[in-house]
Amino acid sequence: MRYVIVTVVDKDAGDFNNNLRKDVFYKFKAKSSKLPAHFTIKSPFEAENVDDLIKVLSDFASNHKSAPYKISGYDHFDNRVIYMDVNMSQNGKEVHDKLIEMMSEIPYIKFNKKDGKDKIFHVTLSSKRMQNIYEKLWDYIIKFPCNYNCEFDNICIYK
Repeated sequence: MRYVIVTVVDKDAGDFNNNLRKDVFYKFKAKSSKLPAHFTIKSPFEAENVDDLIKVLSDFASNHKSAPYKISGYDHFDNRVIYMDVNMSQNGKEVHDKLIEMMSEIPYIKFNKKDGKDKIFHVTLSSKRMQNIYEKLWDYIIKFPCNYNCEFDNICIYK
């Protein structure tokens, strides 16, 4: 089975991302993730059974408090991905890195530079079918103010 681990962005920031992604698809046919607004903790991986992962995440959640982060403005990875920029607080980064350390003890969880401790925190707006329309899409998206105070307060496993 294929899984991904994310933090769902909720409240106003999540609604903004979800609505803007729908708008961008409607106007430009540029697709994005099927998941709700989120930043990735662990990119997709394969596993037969994730009971040990669920226990690690449950123990982690029981022993750590939420931490703040800000979403402020936009950025992009070349002309492949446009995203809302996440500015993780120092406390949030420490909590995140501890989570990565604990998850790394699970044999089937392997982190790389894109999803480990040194990842670029971001909430994707568009990442599919956009190279040919990148400039129009970028010019459209940056017109919308994007400043939110958020909480790193959940860990979700999606199949």
